[in-house]
Amino acid sequence: MKKISIVIHCLVVLMLIAASASCISAATQESAGEYIDDSVITTKVKSLLAEDDFLESFQISVETYKGAVQLSGFVDSQKAVDKAVQIVKSVKGVKSVKNDLIVK
Repeated sequence: MKKISIVIHCLVVLMLIAASASCISAATQESAGEYIDDSVITTKVKSLLAEDDFLESFQISVETYKGAVQLSGFVDSQKAVDKAVQIVKSVKGVKSVKNDLIVK
């Protein structure tokens, strides 16, 4: 009888641990709202870069994660890099810019 009681208590404790662990969200995952916000930021940045006469000819990739925008690709001058960063910073919701643009 004592063994059954101990087993039941252990199972209850394990269930509580599993339930509480499943409620904790991982810091590396985005919520649905953050994903949508990031998608809006990415779309807005891409459209502003495409509208800019100076930058429209360059292949600049834009990725956003939790408000941090990463630019990557090749441009032909530092002026193009500065202009792209300036455009990104002007978009509402951008928290930081990671500039991986390469001047070729």
